[in-house]
Amino acid sequence: MKTFRNLFISALTLLTVACGTTNTVPITGRKTHLLVDDAQILSLSSQQYQDYMKGAQLSANQNNTAMVKRVGQRLATAVETYLRDNGFSNELQNFQWEFNLVANSQVNAFCMPGGKIVVYEGILPVTQDETGLAIVLGHEIAHAVAKHSAEQLSKQMRQQYAAQIGGSVLSQLAQKKGLGNTASLIDLAGQMGFKFANLKYSRDNETEADHLGLIFAAMAGYDPQLAIPFWQRMSQLGGGSNQSELFSDHPSDEKRLAALQKLMPEALKYYKPVAAAPAQKKATTTKKTTTKKATTKK
Repeated sequence: MKTFRNLFISALTLLTVACGTTNTVPITGRKTHLLVDDAQILSLSSQQYQDYMKGAQLSANQNNTAMVKRVGQRLATAVETYLRDNGFSNELQNFQWEFNLVANSQVNAFCMPGGKIVVYEGILPVTQDETGLAIVLGHEIAHAVAKHSAEQLSKQMRQQYAAQIGGSVLSQLAQKKGLGNTASLIDLAGQMGFKFANLKYSRDNETEADHLGLIFAAMAGYDPQLAIPFWQRMSQLGGGSNQSELFSDHPSDEKRLAALQKLMPEALKYYKPVAAAPAQKKATTTKKTTTKKATTKK
C-alpha cells in the first residue's frame, strides 16, 4: 500500500510539473504553478465572453457607459505601463481590453482573462463616482493580471486527475512520461463547466486582488484612500438576499478593511493625482437603479 501511495504521488507530481508553467504575480511576487497556458485560457475565455455578450443587454445610459470605458482604459494604461517597466512586457500580448456596462440591477462586475470586463448598472449607486468605480475595476483587472482564473482551473484539474488516478496510475504514468493525454487539458476544462462570469475565487485570491487593485487604482491617479468608504458602503449591503456577491468567497468586511488600511502606505507611494483632471464625475441614475433594490446573481 505504501509503495502504491508513493507511486501515486510521484505520478501526479510528474504530470503536474511536466505540463505546467510557473507564473509570478506582479507586485506581490507570489509564484503559482499553472496547468494551462495563456493561449488555452484566452481561447476558452474569449468564447465564453462572446456567448455572454450575445445574451446581455448593454446599458442605455450613455454617460455611465462612457465613464466605465474612460475609467477602465485609464486603469489599463497604468497597468500596462507598470508591466512594461517591471519585467512583465511579455504579458502585454495577453490583454485586449474591453469595458462594457450592462443593464442589470445586480451589484456585480467581472473580468475575464484577456481584459474583458463587464460592469452591472446595479453597482454604480455603490461606487458613486469615478474613484469608487476605479476601485472595483482595479480589483477585477487584478484577477486577470494575477491569472487567478488559470490558477483556479489548474486546481480543478488537479482534483480531477486525483479522482481518476486510482484505476491506471495516470494511464501508466502518462504513457511512460510521453504525456500523450495532456493535450486534452482544455477539453477537460470544458467538461467541468468552467464559467468565468460565475467563477468563485479563493479568499487568498480575493485578498490578493484587493492588494493589486488598490495599487492599480493609485497608479492611475485615483486616491486609494477612498477604497475604505467604498468598502464600507459595500458592507452595508450585507445580509440576506441583499448581500452583494461581487467578490465570491470574500474575506469578512472587518478583515478586508483592516488589510486595506495596512496596505495604504504602500499604495500611496504609487499615487500621483492627475494634473488638471476634470471634476470627479458621479454616475447618473435612472428610475430603474434608484427604485429597484439591488439583487444578487446567486
